Amino acid sequence: MELQRVRALRGPNVWSRHTSIEAVASLAPEEIQIGAMPGFETRLRARFPDIGAMRPIGFEGDISLAHALAFAALGLQAQAGCPVSFCHTAPTVEPGIYRIVFEYTEEAVGRLALELAQRLIEAAREDVPFDLAAALSRLRELDEDVRLGPSTGAIVQAAVARGIPYQRLTEGSMVQFGWGAKQRRIQAAETDWSSAIAEDIAKDKDLTKMLLEAAGVPVPTGQPVTDAETGWQVAETIGLPVVVKPRDGNQGKGVTVNVTDREQFLRAFAAAAEFGPEVLVERFIPGHDHRLLVVGHQMVAAARREPPHVIGDGVHTVRELVDQVNSDPRRGEGHATLLTKIRFDDIALAQLAAQGLAADSIPEKGRRVLLRNNANLSTGGTATDVTDDVHPEVAARAVEAAQMVGLDICGVDVVCETVMKPLEEQGGGIVEVNAAPGLRMHLAPSFGKPRAVGEAIINWMFPPGEDGRIPLVAVTGTNGKTTTVRLIAHLLDVAGHRVGMTLTDGVFVDGKQIDTGDCSGPKSARNVLMHPDVTAAVLETARGGLLREGLGFDRCKVAVVTNVGSGDHLGLNFIHSVDELAVVKRVIVQNVAPDGMAVLNACDPRVADMAVHCPGSVTFFAHDVHHPVAAAQRAQGKRLVFREGGDIVASEGNFELRIPLSEVPLTRNGTIGFQIDNTMAAVGAAWALGLDWNIIRRGLITFVSDTLRAPGRFNVFDYRGATVIADYGHNADAMRALVQALEAMPARRRSVVLSAAGDRRDEDIRAQAAILGQAFDHLILYEDACLRGRAPGETFALMREGLAQALRATRIEEIRGEFAAIDHALDHLEPGDLCLILVDQVDEALAHLQNRIAQAAAHPSPA
Repeated sequence: MELQRVRALRGPNVWSRHTSIEAVASLAPEEIQIGAMPGFETRLRARFPDIGAMRPIGFEGDISLAHALAFAALGLQAQAGCPVSFCHTAPTVEPGIYRIVFEYTEEAVGRLALELAQRLIEAAREDVPFDLAAALSRLRELDEDVRLGPSTGAIVQAAVARGIPYQRLTEGSMVQFGWGAKQRRIQAAETDWSSAIAEDIAKDKDLTKMLLEAAGVPVPTGQPVTDAETGWQVAETIGLPVVVKPRDGNQGKGVTVNVTDREQFLRAFAAAAEFGPEVLVERFIPGHDHRLLVVGHQMVAAARREPPHVIGDGVHTVRELVDQVNSDPRRGEGHATLLTKIRFDDIALAQLAAQGLAADSIPEKGRRVLLRNNANLSTGGTATDVTDDVHPEVAARAVEAAQMVGLDICGVDVVCETVMKPLEEQGGGIVEVNAAPGLRMHLAPSFGKPRAVGEAIINWMFPPGEDGRIPLVAVTGTNGKTTTVRLIAHLLDVAGHRVGMTLTDGVFVDGKQIDTGDCSGPKSARNVLMHPDVTAAVLETARGGLLREGLGFDRCKVAVVTNVGSGDHLGLNFIHSVDELAVVKRVIVQNVAPDGMAVLNACDPRVADMAVHCPGSVTFFAHDVHHPVAAAQRAQGKRLVFREGGDIVASEGNFELRIPLSEVPLTRNGTIGFQIDNTMAAVGAAWALGLDWNIIRRGLITFVSDTLRAPGRFNVFDYRGATVIADYGHNADAMRALVQALEAMPARRRSVVLSAAGDRRDEDIRAQAAILGQAFDHLILYEDACLRGRAPGETFALMREGLAQALRATRIEEIRGEFAAIDHALDHLEPGDLCLILVDQVDEALAHLQNRIAQAAAHPSPA
């Protein structure tokens, strides 16, 4: 078995809504049925007993090595603790070629799982050992490294529960919630409302204390020093015991509490000085260490923190007791797990010495042995939830402290005997405030009730009823996508939106192009949804990007499918039929929001059949109101946009609105059928978005299919009395639609400039030429430098074959180069002629054509 290709599908895709790894595997004949491989399954299960049945529910065919690989990759992730459940294996039309798809939660982990699954399969085939424990350990370690930490993960989970979209921006903990102008960003438990000034204040312990004291918040006395002797003098002045800590620090690093003598002070000062030149010496407040979490204008959680410690049992040494505590599966290194392992380092040994103990001492049963003085979870401490016990005055002091520093999310450290009484009554005080506070102690306290602090942060960022989404329209189809996208975007622009738009022509934001080339894939979609100016998005969603990576969004408000035609991209990416192509394009319909709308072409049976897959509602559009699908929709009082005589009609129940085609320049007074379809699709989308009908009318009136608004989409020019039409049509259905449209335009003689994309099937190239050969007198065939895998002259030969039965064509010429072909056509035009130019390099060809037309206008031919 050989893997030919591996892709990550990072959004909803043809297989599922899950993020997935897709691999293409080539199997030898003997690998197509593992039952025919003696002993293989037994050896495989011996090496990985939890692989499962390897037979999908309802599957009746042979179980291949590809099935085994998919189940192994999925099962390895599941056994490593990843919440995955979906896999699928399907043969292609090519013998021995299979597509393997399995879910992942972290892409790097999914790719590693595939690699390890391959090794497992080979080990079973060759009957050699496979270290399952080591493989699972690698997966767990990688998962811990790359997945979001507990704090960020809790906030993301709360957002998902609210239906708020998110996108991870870095490999770390920076995440965007929402889209466009409604987006918000976090980094761990820090929001984009957290100012850098507030963070600097929070890190400066002395400045923080000064501000809190000015606000009447109780704080310990003390001052910063730069040398140990001065520090000891300050300690003696304010009275022992004292706390020694870096002036600029976090996570309890370098902090020593309850310092009672000079020797201990000097060690504490040296530890603090490692984190900065200034060390803060302040009065030690007796009592328990508490962390109060403030979000916005309220305290949402509180925990009493205990320093890392062990309890003697009279049998084990201190070192052994620490090992027992660290064996708790909730404890790990750093912040990836709910608790952190206790560090057995020099600070711990010094703390033991202060208690008359060493690492190999056996403390008596019940004795509490401290390993550190400070109670930070990051050094191995534990937490007990006390949220329900906090006195309102204590909570108010915490909120005042956060607001005085300027933090919207703040961890306030309070030392007092109990949080059930005001601080002033018990001599307690606030000793620190912290930006980007860790949430672990509130999410999964060692003792007590977990608190929904992630939900509290999301509710602060997004008030109830807000989901961070902007109107998002996805448009797909074989033909008409780009024009429909541009028209919908224009209607939204008229409505006052700043529109982000992705097209095969580039990316546009508020009318300005910010990227070039074919930008109809998921990467461009994500870029638009990250842009802070965008208030509405219209995304052309092409087949290629969808197959390559899935959708660039989780769901859309409106999905528009214009049509599913034949001859376009068939034979690529294992898509060999129009029905298979329809399944790909159906993905945007399957991912319409429950309160959203699919706008579907009723007269295209494959598109109409997509309606049953839509989680939301359906608007049909139809050029024939008597078509059975359209007629049924109208009879049921559901939304329908159709052509009737000289009008476009929008109908729902007793509501009916008419827009004369004479007011829609795009349709050239109703003579261009495919532009009427595009207009109806756009009207259906605008209606689904709730745009005012006056705005829709105004938008239709002001949209013109020129080279600025719709380059390469039936752009009409006058050249020395002849009519020239430039269009990007590139498949048989487009050719038929163009021919039908041109029949309404009288002409003395008709010519066409055409080429063919080299990556189309031979029969598609022949069919396009045959259609045009029946409708034009003069055909100018061209090949350009980009042959897309074809040999020079090969597309000429295929087009000639298609023209063999072209009865109308009286003259057929071959020219090298697109611009040369355009020039040749223009040079032979006479007044009253009509010329269709099928452009390939859209922008460059249009610029060349417009330059020739401008020259002709400046130097008219003599009468």
